[in-house]
Amino acid sequence: METSTILYPQIYDYDNLILAWQNAKRGKTKRRYVKRFQRDLRENLIKLQEELTHQTYQPCELKTFTLRDPKTRKISKSAFRDRVVHHALCNIIVYTFQKGFIYDSHANQIGKGTLKALERFDVFKRKVSKNNTREAYVLKADIKHYFEEIDHQILIGILRKKIKDEKIIWLIERILSVNHRIKGMPLGNLTSQFFANLYLNELDVFVKHKLKAKYYIRYVDDFVILHESKEQLGKWKQEINTFLDERLKIELHPSKSNVLRLNSGINFLGFRVFSIINL
Repeated sequence: METSTILYPQIYDYDNLILAWQNAKRGKTKRRYVKRFQRDLRENLIKLQEELTHQTYQPCELKTFTLRDPKTRKISKSAFRDRVVHHALCNIIVYTFQKGFIYDSHANQIGKGTLKALERFDVFKRKVSKNNTREAYVLKADIKHYFEEIDHQILIGILRKKIKDEKIIWLIERILSVNHRIKGMPLGNLTSQFFANLYLNELDVFVKHKLKAKYYIRYVDDFVILHESKEQLGKWKQEINTFLDERLKIELHPSKSNVLRLNSGINFLGFRVFSIINL
């Protein structure tokens, strides 16, 4: 199902901008930049509305800093007014795509998350090991430098499958090209989280419908496939890497993508998961 060709006005509708502001400030009401925006709320939202209406909107440059928690990550933060625009865009377009996601895509969606993904892993490991009575294996993998390598033109092509309003495409391209990027997205933005999930939905469809893998779970760029055959998982790993290279211009992380014995314990989403074989 495609979106309407005249959906763009819903993004800058004043009620949608109010909702976007409320979502953007959630959990941050004491921050100075939120208070500053709120002091002249109506004027700020009307200015954004005018810029979006006339397509003169230009995002501010990103502010970048490093987090160590304990893994070192470079976070790029958008100006608060731009975060309001991100929410306004996502309010309108996200549902159209999310309703087509596979059930076991678990990141950045209401009712999903790490706990749900771990629960599914537990269900799958019991099924594939026949309640821990036989040996089973896991392809545990993630994408090398994922957020840095997302190709903007491929992403736009994916978005165009359902978005036919060229003004929405224009806005997305503006958001993507901030700091003069031609690929990659900043960690931390709402749009980045959504686009990252959408980009790998292409992988989800390939794994579920082409490879026909039954026991597959993905959380952002971290995914697992469970199977009773080590050889089958090795073959799928090669096919997945070929697909990622040819279709999405990304690749599996060579040292973090391996076929492992399920009962050896699997690191997944910050937890160590075990399956003990009952003899």
